[in-house]
Amino acid sequence: MKRILALASLVTLSLVVSSVLLAQESPWVGTWKLNPTKSNFTGTQPLKSQTRTEVAQGDGFKVTYEGIAADGSPISYGYTTKLDGKDSLYSGREPNGADTLAVTRVDANTRTAIQKKAGKTLYTTRGVVSKDGKVLTITSKGINAQGQPINVTRVWDKQ
Repeated sequence: MKRILALASLVTLSLVVSSVLLAQESPWVGTWKLNPTKSNFTGTQPLKSQTRTEVAQGDGFKVTYEGIAADGSPISYGYTTKLDGKDSLYSGREPNGADTLAVTRVDANTRTAIQKKAGKTLYTTRGVVSKDGKVLTITSKGINAQGQPINVTRVWDKQ
């Protein structure tokens, strides 16, 4: 009985440690600062500044955005999701009017997402972390909640 308990404890500890190590290895986790001069905002409000923070959370992750729009108004929104392609709710006010997104993993450095409003697809996003892990580029194409076309490329520097 003692051997079984010891083995069960060892297996549990191994699983906990390996999940923590996997979360730390993700090139997405951390704080990213928007580089406005390398970014392009067509059809949507440009940004003066923005910080993107991603933390591992269980078998998913939580992302928060804080920043300042070109007109000086604050921007604050985020989401908690998994890489399973299922819809997750935005918290706060997403700038293009989406209320959900569904994120899918392409590979360790690439993700895609579909942003929707009331179940209708507004735009798609592709995010890529550079091989050196220092730059994140997120490209969004489609329409905003008002039906206007958007084509946005945001470039982020790892902090």
